[in-house]
Amino acid sequence: MILDSLQNAPKYYGLHPNFKKAFDYVNQNDIANLEEGAFEIGEGLKLIVIVGQGNTKEEAVKGFECHDKNIDIQISIKGPETFAWKPREKCVNPNGDYSDERDVRFFHDAPDTFFEMQEKQFAILFSEDVHTAMIGEGTLKKIVIKVKI
Repeated sequence: MILDSLQNAPKYYGLHPNFKKAFDYVNQNDIANLEEGAFEIGEGLKLIVIVGQGNTKEEAVKGFECHDKNIDIQISIKGPETFAWKPREKCVNPNGDYSDERDVRFFHDAPDTFFEMQEKQFAILFSEDVHTAMIGEGTLKKIVIKVKI
């Protein structure tokens, strides 16, 4: 997992061929005014704009998840937003089977840590990062870019 500010995104371009394309999209568009929904923004890149009320830690952990086919780049637009995290290798209580169609596996495990992401910060969450987000107060807005592995 990586947590950093958008201004430092170029440091991570070499980690995946589509990271530069994903952050170029962010830099070339008014992300604060994107409409809620899901959009293809390039081959192997899907943008999801989420607006919603923040959840409690207890509610959010019910969606503790990881992905096999995509890396998440999550960017806070209106926050702050708290995340829960745990390495996948330490998760032992699956919550159902892996959904190939939705590329998601849920877990009942408790997080190892919580961290807060401020506006104009991003988190890169790899397959080994079990996570949940949207923890906070009031209305939160974020974008998630799904980067095909």
